[in-house]
Amino acid sequence: MKKCIFVVICLFLIGCGKYNEKDAYKELVKNVENLKSYHIEGELLIYSGEDSYNYDVDVAYKGGDCSFYRVSLINKINNHEQIILKNDDGVYVLTPSLNKSFKFQSDWPYNNSQIYLLDMIVTDLKKDDSLKLESTEDGYVFTSKVIYSNNSDLIKQKVYLNKDLDITSVEVLNSDDKVHMKMSFNKIELNKDYDNDYFLINSNMSGEVSKTMEELDAIAYPMYIPVNTYLTSQDKVSLDNGERVILTFDGDKPFMLVEETINVTDDVDTDIIYGDPYLIGDSIASVTDYSISWMSNGVEYYLVSDVMDYMEMIDVAESISVSAVAK
Repeated sequence: MKKCIFVVICLFLIGCGKYNEKDAYKELVKNVENLKSYHIEGELLIYSGEDSYNYDVDVAYKGGDCSFYRVSLINKINNHEQIILKNDDGVYVLTPSLNKSFKFQSDWPYNNSQIYLLDMIVTDLKKDDSLKLESTEDGYVFTSKVIYSNNSDLIKQKVYLNKDLDITSVEVLNSDDKVHMKMSFNKIELNKDYDNDYFLINSNMSGEVSKTMEELDAIAYPMYIPVNTYLTSQDKVSLDNGERVILTFDGDKPFMLVEETINVTDDVDTDIIYGDPYLIGDSIASVTDYSISWMSNGVEYYLVSDVMDYMEMIDVAESISVSAVAK
């Protein structure tokens, strides 16, 4: 009888899963730290006020003396693709449809939390002394602090695993405990072979190239403006290939917004950017202490202020990316 009870207890424990939450965490860390490479396919959802942005995400990672990364983000509404590359030469953001390449003077991905990189997700788990481990009916949930230097309101992540310890999704939450970003992992391939050429600029700039816009289809105005700040001038300048609009805002938090049609060339054009890559609306932006620049729908935006902090500038920029007032 005692033997039967023992067998029943063992079967019950096996049915509930072979790991408790602490063992599951240790096993996850060990598995990810031993990876030489990985490939991820998934979907990223970003909530911005009442709006949301949905991306198809494809990630390639190859470890070594210099770790290589390739992150493709395709906006599911307009099919606009941008690619973040890290290789021997540095960190780049590519926009293949515009033949544009930006080289960032940045420590990406190590200077911030990263919702779509396995190694960076686990790094955040390891660094948190107050890490919360939970077992659920479907698997496990690990909750840790995160660091997004360009958005200090994002404070924690929830990492969801199934019973086989596969990461199924990650949520990043703000100080109000609301989800700001969610990454769903649809496919994870471990230790996939990659050639170094896969992470080069020229290998990632193929495809159909857009034509240069001759004029701005619309002037985009920010829906969010700091208190006691107002539009004082609006100037339009004709360029050899397109148009430029300069919006000047004065008051307590003065800033300038420049909108310009992008000149698309046959050859890949690479610019040096001082800042960090940051997702704003439907585009990867460059964010510094005094400026934000990004491209969307054939238009390049540049916002600069020596008074506003970067969180205020991001609020303004994100409100621009979801509004456009026709001429």
